[in-house]
Amino acid sequence: MESTIFSNLGLPSPNNAEALRRCIDAVRAAGAVPAVTAVLDGIARVGLEDTEHERILGPARKAAERDLAVALAQQWSFGATTVSASVALAHAAGVQVFATGGIGGVHRGAELTFDISADLDAIANHPVVTVCAGAKAFLDLARTLEYLETIGVPVLGWRHDWFPAFYTRSSGLPVPHRVESAAEVAGVLAHRARPETGVLVTAPIPEAAELPAAELDAVLEQALADCAASGVVGAAVTPFVLGRIGAATEGRSIPANLALAENNARVAAEIAGALARPR
Repeated sequence: MESTIFSNLGLPSPNNAEALRRCIDAVRAAGAVPAVTAVLDGIARVGLEDTEHERILGPARKAAERDLAVALAQQWSFGATTVSASVALAHAAGVQVFATGGIGGVHRGAELTFDISADLDAIANHPVVTVCAGAKAFLDLARTLEYLETIGVPVLGWRHDWFPAFYTRSSGLPVPHRVESAAEVAGVLAHRARPETGVLVTAPIPEAAELPAAELDAVLEQALADCAASGVVGAAVTPFVLGRIGAATEGRSIPANLALAENNARVAAEIAGALARPR
């Protein structure tokens, strides 16, 4: 699991501590071993001691895959790992399954800005199964799926036919393939044509925690317009938009975040169990 969501860059306190506890408990309940990725005191970590959890709940510097070398060389006290960094560290440590909330993707207007998340490149170049609730809803989801096809990443819907949009179960875009079991996911990883490429598993947010799509659409359009007017670009877009969603939904986005993160951790642990069994 990545550490960004649990730091001050992700969920606010004390919700981040609750998210960490719920995700760890979900992984252990499914018979797997939780391992949070982070850079602590200049050392790349895949797995933390319980006594170190408090350290990742506070202030952090965001570390994507490209930043890992800098974080190690400069001995960062706490580098909160993003999806790209976590996938790279998982591969280096021999961990085959990674759980996150939602991945980054192709931003709206990318044909002009070339703003495409490094998450996609990392998933395409590390043989790890990434479990997510789709991509963040303010992205260009159709182009994100097209880009994943271009770079050869199998995209699977976990017992679901539609590509999720983080807070909502469906973006209206179909996933290329639906899977019903962890064993199927393990089979896809085993038989993919490019051994270095990962697999993306999209698990929709639990139905009870889903936010109304119409409400979110209106908030997103206004937040993106405000981004453009304020000159907010690149990595700053995500926290800006998520902050607007939290305010507009009067905090209802927080329970949704917790529910989808916990669900993704549970699904990832189930897949890890399937990968651990002899085929």
